[in-house]
Amino acid sequence: MSLTIGPFTLQSQVVLAPMAGVTDQPFRLLCKRLGAGMVVAEMLTSDTRLWNTRKSQLRLIHQDEPEPRSVQIAGTEPDQMAKAAQLCVERGAQIVDINMGCPAKKVCKKAAGSALLKDEVLVQSILKAVVAAVDVPVTLKIRTGWSPDQRNGITIAEIAEDCGIQALAVHGRTRACAYKGEVEYDTIAGIKEAVGIPILANGDITTPEQARQVLEHTRADGVMIGRAAQGNPWLFREIQHYLDTGETLPKTSYKDISTVIVEHLCRLHEFYGDYLGVRIARKHLGWYVQHLPMGAQFKSRFNQLDLASEQLASAQEYFAHLIEGEVMAA
Repeated sequence: MSLTIGPFTLQSQVVLAPMAGVTDQPFRLLCKRLGAGMVVAEMLTSDTRLWNTRKSQLRLIHQDEPEPRSVQIAGTEPDQMAKAAQLCVERGAQIVDINMGCPAKKVCKKAAGSALLKDEVLVQSILKAVVAAVDVPVTLKIRTGWSPDQRNGITIAEIAEDCGIQALAVHGRTRACAYKGEVEYDTIAGIKEAVGIPILANGDITTPEQARQVLEHTRADGVMIGRAAQGNPWLFREIQHYLDTGETLPKTSYKDISTVIVEHLCRLHEFYGDYLGVRIARKHLGWYVQHLPMGAQFKSRFNQLDLASEQLASAQEYFAHLIEGEVMAA
């Protein structure tokens, strides 16, 4: 089954969720190459006065990225959101995504993210303003509601469809639940049944088998992968292969893992520069090796390194030992 958003037909039903501090350009490029149908950039504030920070400037770089280029914005003022959307399109965004799903306290205390779900009138005003402001598809990410006794995901979805939103990603928990507790796949199924726009199911999907179960249960058009992709960008192609064939891909070899990690480290160093790149690389490397042999010890050594060249040499040495062991065991 294909997934279409506006004029874009995605090559895969598996989409990378926007995650602040994670889905930067180096990681997006990697996930796209490894099978993601679409990758969504890190959340940007709609307050363009804050775009001059180094962090925001890096989040605004989209040249040379594969289509469709999706950029997420967050805010509470319709006019400000509309202007931010226009500026994102001017900078290369081909899809504008609106964040009404983030449960982070620093976002919600400003009444942005999932806090907006409490105010359906404001939701409608923001969606109408952004859709009218740009000539590219506008998508929306939500939760099932503000709290377990205030689940209004279906109402929000209907408002979104009426306002011209062209796809909706639903994290199957309320804002109050954050990332804890069971995912409400029944609620996602209810939202899918209530509207005609494409629905992406999101929340605790960590394996190809889970992805198929969620799609069958919810009848969603695709799945959105967030935290499970951290340290495992191969998950996108694994899920799509399983959806297409019912077969599981062979376990990724240490040689292939090494190639991807070294590529990722090089991209991080190039994108951020030596100082910041080295520090951000530590975070990603920790995710990659957390389940690998001697991963904790290697991570500890890696985190002491302050030069990009040292990081690359250390990673190559670590994986050379793993590859040698893998070859001998074959």
